[in-house]
Amino acid sequence: MKTLTIGLLWHSVNSDNLGVGALTAGHIAILDQVARDVGVTLRYRILGWSDPQPAYVTGANVEVVALSAKDFLKPSGLYSALRGCDIVLDISAGDSFADIYGVQRFLYNILSKLTVFAARRPLLLSPQTIGPFQRRWTRALAATVMRGAHKVVTRDVLSSDYLKSLGLGHKLIEACDVALKLPYEPAAPIADGKVRVGLNVSGLLFNGGYTQKNQFDLVADYAALVRDICRYFASREECELHLVGHVNSRNHVVEDDYRVCEALAQEFPGAVLAPRFESPSAAKSYISGLDFFMGARMHACIAAFSSGVPVLPMAYSRKFAGLFGTIGYDHLVDCRSQPADEILATVMRSYEERDRLTADLQIALAEGYRKLGAYEAVLKTLLEARR
Repeated sequence: MKTLTIGLLWHSVNSDNLGVGALTAGHIAILDQVARDVGVTLRYRILGWSDPQPAYVTGANVEVVALSAKDFLKPSGLYSALRGCDIVLDISAGDSFADIYGVQRFLYNILSKLTVFAARRPLLLSPQTIGPFQRRWTRALAATVMRGAHKVVTRDVLSSDYLKSLGLGHKLIEACDVALKLPYEPAAPIADGKVRVGLNVSGLLFNGGYTQKNQFDLVADYAALVRDICRYFASREECELHLVGHVNSRNHVVEDDYRVCEALAQEFPGAVLAPRFESPSAAKSYISGLDFFMGARMHACIAAFSSGVPVLPMAYSRKFAGLFGTIGYDHLVDCRSQPADEILATVMRSYEERDRLTADLQIALAEGYRKLGAYEAVLKTLLEARR
């Protein structure tokens, strides 16, 4: 049986952001199934920044190439690693192929994709949010790269429409987020009469973004809103509030969800502080045991959604509405445009209507899996061509 080396660019086996890790683990689960169907064996070469914690995606067929800035300049760095791959699947950490996170991150994304072309390897942009590109020159560079790709796979209709507006509709495949396929162990039910409510608190939003000056232009005071939500559920005798981090960064305080959840657990003594999860699958397994969930980290919401937990995403960018709206799940709040009292009212109403959210979720999840089938078909074609 032939063995192919798949380069997984801008994936991570140990990111502090468990959402990025969920993309990696979910993507590998999809690829493993497609490889079995095609009759090939895959080796994975993970290419991305490395965080200083143990790997949670491991295996004899998983190789990690931890990148540094100098690897973009020397032939023995990124270029050499890409030359050793048969196919390169670039997921841009899910939403980093944009300029809203700063010019530096954008340029690293562009340079890496150009290096794939220089290495003469087929580049597939795997399911991700495309854009926005707010500057004319970033938009032009992004369009140039996407023209050179084998296909550009989006995970939402907003990204698809954006691609079409750039004249790149012929490159488009619309799928869904690969983290829907993240493996997990369903939590055992606890029959004690409590309604377990999960709240994922984004440390990044709580601290005002990287600038610490409301970088994402939220209308609501996010920190005050979070406290209002905690206060509401703490006042309901039937509820057990769980504070859930999904970015656990010991080195980057502004991004760390856990520190904020820890502080809130002291403010609200009845709340349960979820652990610092060792892996994305561990986080999903924990979340699967909840009865209702809210969150500002999109992949924490995807963990709830794909494990059948009624969820109310708390959006700070268009990727939320894009992803969930594309598959017909319209339950969310938008912290960029809605005031705090309106958001809190929706939280309260969604909690009361969680059975309806669950019914809508089941329909939308089936649609998400269907759309992922379009991506799996592209992967199958690529693997068969190299079998």
